[in-house]
Amino acid sequence: MVLFDDKKFAENANLNLIQGLANQIAIALININSNENIDHREQEKTRLIAFSNAIASVRKKSVIAKVLKKQLKELFGASDFVFFLLNDDKLLVPYIFDEDAKFATSPEFKKMSSSPGEVNNASLNKIIESDEIETFDITAFPDNETPPPFYTIACAPDFPFLTGTTICLGKEVIGVIALCHDKKDLLTMQVKLWKSICSQLAIAISNILANEKISVQLQEINNYKLRLEEEKVYLQEEIETSHNHMEIIGDSPEMKKTFNLVAQVAASDSTVLILGETGTGKELIARAIHNNSPRKDKLMVKVNCAALPANLIESELFGHERGSFTGATERRLGKFELANNGTLFLDEIGEMPLELQVKLLRALQEKEIERIGGNSTIKVDVRIIAATNRNLEREMEEGRFRSDLYYRLKIFPINLPALRHRKEDIPKLASFFISRFSKKSGKKINALSNNALQEMINYSWPGNVREMEHLIERSVLLTTGDSIKNIDLPSPSVQERTSYLKDEEEFAPATIDDNERTHILKTLSYCGGKISGKTGAAAVLGVPTSTLNSKIKRLGIKKEHIRVDER
Repeated sequence: MVLFDDKKFAENANLNLIQGLANQIAIALININSNENIDHREQEKTRLIAFSNAIASVRKKSVIAKVLKKQLKELFGASDFVFFLLNDDKLLVPYIFDEDAKFATSPEFKKMSSSPGEVNNASLNKIIESDEIETFDITAFPDNETPPPFYTIACAPDFPFLTGTTICLGKEVIGVIALCHDKKDLLTMQVKLWKSICSQLAIAISNILANEKISVQLQEINNYKLRLEEEKVYLQEEIETSHNHMEIIGDSPEMKKTFNLVAQVAASDSTVLILGETGTGKELIARAIHNNSPRKDKLMVKVNCAALPANLIESELFGHERGSFTGATERRLGKFELANNGTLFLDEIGEMPLELQVKLLRALQEKEIERIGGNSTIKVDVRIIAATNRNLEREMEEGRFRSDLYYRLKIFPINLPALRHRKEDIPKLASFFISRFSKKSGKKINALSNNALQEMINYSWPGNVREMEHLIERSVLLTTGDSIKNIDLPSPSVQERTSYLKDEEEFAPATIDDNERTHILKTLSYCGGKISGKTGAAAVLGVPTSTLNSKIKRLGIKKEHIRVDER
């Protein structure tokens, strides 16, 4: 509009001039507006590229939260934000936010993060259902509506506006982002830029979610790898063990009763307690039960409770986390985890310390364990077979074995007969061991003289089948022909020192520990104080050297207590 103070200027000639000037001004304004639009688009493009570069390589939630907060403040003046992930139950969960922000440390927000149901409300549901950007004036909310719970923590009262929109990957809604700000038209002039940023954000969040899934899968793979390595080591140890027999020899009435009990209990998951003297074959019976059970395709893991120091048994059974104690340089699975879905054989259960019996009882009752240094429980499905040569009822009465654990283990007891109570099995056992050790030594020995056999039948076998195995192995090595003429059995004087009390001997009341201590001392005296080796006390007693050492320590036997026989 042009105003004149003289009517003469309004003549046609002047008007034409003014019209021309107006046209020139219009063209200039159009050019200015076009240039401004171009500059605006270039700025948006520059901002979008900068935003894209900032989040392109980010793979952690904490890092992208910092980048987003900075970018959203620079681009839109937003004070704070929260990205809510839509989980599998279609509930919103706070997923990306500035963990250092004041609202993130509040108890209310922490509760919201752990309880998805606390987040959902009408405002956020409206954002999910809409394809557009939604802005709410919190000060003008109707009385029957409430703002999202996090808003009152993060934004109010300084930032009265809440803007939110869905974040979509393709057509799939993966969550909602909500901004707190103080300007109602925050995104009105920058809708295109905002939508482009949301598209970039969707890709970045998708990458983070994919990385998290990959991390979980890698952890599962590492767990399986660790378990396979543990199983490999364990199986190699089992293959190398000297007692890896494939069958149980015997058809005496006592053994037939035992086989019948094994057949009755094998198919179940019931706990079995095997009782018997040292060397009667408790591990073989345990393996027979496992091999005839539905768990036969899984491991039967053995733990010798007497062979391990008290401070290591817990780690052996339940495992430990890295750094949980001095020397724990890496995480290790316990035997319970290794035996998961299989069988755990607890040999010499009577030697387990009282403090560990409590933890074992809990594992049996709750069917869950906790690694040393761990902060979570692990469910396990394990069948328990326990064995001991001790009188657990006497141990229980004397306070060395928990009664609740005893009754938990004694669901199905099997008592193995001593070899002296099934002497009709001696010929078959002798033949089996001769054949076995002949092949092992490369000899062709196929017979045992009648005199040698009769001596074996008359012998009381305090070490039971294990003692026979060791004696026959020695005899095979000493034999030069094809028949064993003599078995180097202990002399009557030695047998008298190593056998059980005869009925005609004078009875002197004593505890089992006292009798065991006296018996071990006499054996050590006879062996000249020597523990290991073929002529050592462990071999004479028919027990592993580690077991004898454990008993010597527990019974308080010192070197000065041993009186060496001078013969």
